[in-house]
Parts: sequence; structure tokens; C-alpha cells
Amino acid sequence: MKERAGGILIHPTSLPGKYGIGTLGKEAFAFIDFLQRSKIKRWQILPLGPTGYGDSPYQCYSSKAGNPLLIDPELLCEEGLLTREELSGAVIHETGHVNYGEVIRQKIPLLEKAASRFDESAGKEHKQDLRYFIETNASWLNDYALFMAIKEYSQQKPWYQWKKELRLKKEEAIAPLSKSLKNRIEFHQFVQYLFFRQWSSLKDYANQCNIRIIGDIPLYVSLDSADAWANPEIFEFDANKNPVAVGGVPPDYFSETGQLWGNPLYDWNRMKGQKYSWWIDRIRFNLTLFDIIRIDHFRGFAAYWAVPFSEETAENGKWMPGPGKALFEAINQVLGDLPIIAEDLGVITPDVEDLRDSSGFPGMKILEFAFDSGEVSNFLPHTYIRNTVVYIGTHDNDTVKGWFGKASEKDREYALEYMNCTPETICSSMIRQAWASVSDLAIVPLQDLLELGSEARMNTPGTITNNWNWRCNVSAFSKTLEKRLVRLAKLYGRDS
Repeated sequence: MKERAGGILIHPTSLPGKYGIGTLGKEAFAFIDFLQRSKIKRWQILPLGPTGYGDSPYQCYSSKAGNPLLIDPELLCEEGLLTREELSGAVIHETGHVNYGEVIRQKIPLLEKAASRFDESAGKEHKQDLRYFIETNASWLNDYALFMAIKEYSQQKPWYQWKKELRLKKEEAIAPLSKSLKNRIEFHQFVQYLFFRQWSSLKDYANQCNIRIIGDIPLYVSLDSADAWANPEIFEFDANKNPVAVGGVPPDYFSETGQLWGNPLYDWNRMKGQKYSWWIDRIRFNLTLFDIIRIDHFRGFAAYWAVPFSEETAENGKWMPGPGKALFEAINQVLGDLPIIAEDLGVITPDVEDLRDSSGFPGMKILEFAFDSGEVSNFLPHTYIRNTVVYIGTHDNDTVKGWFGKASEKDREYALEYMNCTPETICSSMIRQAWASVSDLAIVPLQDLLELGSEARMNTPGTITNNWNWRCNVSAFSKTLEKRLVRLAKLYGRDS
């Protein structure tokens, strides 16, 4: 974690490709080659889980499962599980954005065909691999596959709208249904096998190229998730599995009414009694997927914003104490030193800073937050310490070009004077500021390297439509950009 390095933030869904969404296939491998040639040593992504309504990777059906839409059909074709004719019928015209509905309509039938052919065409070794995968991941995979099969059976309704006996996971209802849904349960297990096999291959290749992948863990799980349905005892649920309160954040920079996420809150007292075993298992699992983990909404471990379940905005919540140092001491005792980045943005109080610093985790600095001329900012580069990660912006920020165009005249003047640049060079100047800073790690979203406007923004907090769908095309990874990144890495010592 102490190595001086540069990184690019881009989720796999945003990579180029002809199937309507980025995948874990050849375009992802080509991107790693680009990173290596460019002297970029970190690739940061968003959560990899299966997304639901709104397509947010921060609201997934499972804290461990992978997103089936990221599976590369070309690799399945090479294994004899799909035909070229089938692939040609699934090509989606490039638009620069993911149409999730169309991708689902094209890709899920392909995965179903691949599953139907596996028994006939797969070799003995692959069949053994599948059995081993199912056995070793049974602790979460069985619940997830059952959850997804029942969700299909229930016309995709969230679990809290299922029939009462299914919602409460009554054995007398679950057992016979599991038998009748056996094929769909096995299908979802198989899809996860495909995902993790492709992801493992991609990560191994990245590591061989001396590139470390930064994954992302949301603090909370989605209410409509296998985790919440199958493990109600670790959440603040009433006897009918309804949330007592849900997660969010109070009014802030992003929203005047706060952000009402709707995630179930953890029962931290019960988790403490279980020696935080659920969290230890979650961190252990993610350390097999990623080299470094960014924990989103880290401040929630110190204190979290609890909003009564009946509220329609996050304004009327209250701060509740989190597990604090005890959680990370328990995790550290089992797993050792942790390669974690703390997302310490928002309402940051001394207890959050103490928790971050006592754990040794680097915090985050956002350059787009630095140039508020109305207040003293600790996001300005001259205030940094080494044990930080500087970002131009995150997935929740506008692009630099979009941000600059909407900033006040006073803030724009402040930014231009601080960086000694012009409006035309604002993007490149901000990247240079990050690379030149003392922070051990500097991360730039690909959109800002390409100097794109607000049309390329990944997410607008507080909204649920037109997010998470931006995509680049293969021309983004040009020789010109490659040479520019190499020069920056060498100039500011991020290439060794």
C-alpha cells in the first residue's frame, strides 16, 4: 500500500465490446495491456455484484456473487458452450451507454444455452472444477442460487413482497419449492462458476503484469439481497423481517434532503457477540478477489445515520454508534494487516479520523472538492500526507469538465490560479496536480483522461435513472494517451 503509484478508475461495464456491456474477456485483457504500457499500476473498479433495479453496483442481490452480465460470451464460444451463430445474434449496436434491459434479454439466454451444453461438452476436469466451486462456496452460493430461483418464480418481486412463508424462509415451504426449482438453482450456481473462473483468470493476468486491482465493498448490503433474506438475525429487523430503520446520509454536498439508501442496518451488538464473523468472512472473501479493498462509507463504522423505515427522505435520521475499533481489531487478529482504503468522505468527525488512523488505513482526497473558495479546504494538495489516496473525482462526482462548467466564477478563478492553468487545460492540470502530490496513490477516472463532459458522468447521487451506464470505445486507449501517462509516471516518480 505504501508504493507510489498511479491508477485509473473504470468499471468493467464501461469497457468496449460488441455485446452491449463491458465484459471480463479480451477487451479487459487489452485494457490491462494498456495499463502496463502506460506505467499505470492500479486498476480501480466498482462492486462486481449482480445488480437489480436502477443497475447500481452498490445495490446488489448478493455481497459475494458476481454479475452475470460481465461474463464474456466469446470465451464460452471458445470452450464449445456457444456457437458463432448464437454470438452474432447477440451483438448490440454501440451507443456509448449500456442498455441494461437489452443486455439482459440477449445475454441470459446465452448463459442458459451454455449451461444446457455443459454436461455434454465439458471435460472431466471442468466438471470437477464446477463441483469443487459449488462445494467450497456453499456457505453463500446455496442461499444466493435459491434466492434468485425464488425471485424468478415470484415474477422478480423483491423478497419482502414474496408469499409470507417464503419471505420468512419457512422450511415447509422452501423444501418442496427447492425441489421443483432444482434446474434454476443449478443454473445460477453454474453462472457463478463461469463468472469467478473468468474473473480469476483476468486478475491473475493483471497481477502478472504487475497491476493490482482495487475492489470496492459497500458498507451495507441491499435490502433486496440474499444476505438480508437468508441472514435476518444480523440486521435490525422486526419479527416480520421488516427493517426497523434503514441507512443513508444526512443532507450534504450531494443532496439537500440527504440520501435515503434504504439498506438494512446491521445489528452490531449481535455481530459483536458473534465476534464479527460475518465481516471477517466478507473481508476474507474479497481479499481473494482483489489486491486492495476500498470500503465505501467508512464513516459508518464510527457512527451511522439511521432513518426510520417509514421516512421518505433521509432528513429525519439520527446518528448511532458503530462498532468502532473493535471490528477492525477482530478482523486484523484473524486476517493480519489489511490492504484497505477508507472512503472517509461526507460528515467526518474526530472519531472517524481516529478510527481510520488507528487502523493505518489511507483516507481519500478529492480534487474537485478542493476549490471551494468559501472555506479552508483539506482537499488542496499542499495539505496532503503520504498515507492518502488522491482522486480527481469518484464515480459519484461529475467529470472535471462538467464540474468546472457548473462551478461558480469565484471557484473557477481559484482553481485556475491555484493550478496556474487555463480553462482549456483544466483536466490535464488537475491530473498533473494529483500525480505530483505527495499522496502514495493517485487515481483518475478514465472520463477525465479523455476530457469528457457531464454526458460521461457515471452516477448522480440521489437519482435512480440514467446512471452506471457510461461506456468508452476502443479508441480511448490511444498511443497518445499512453505516452502521456508514461511521461507523468516518470516525471512524478510513479513508475518504479
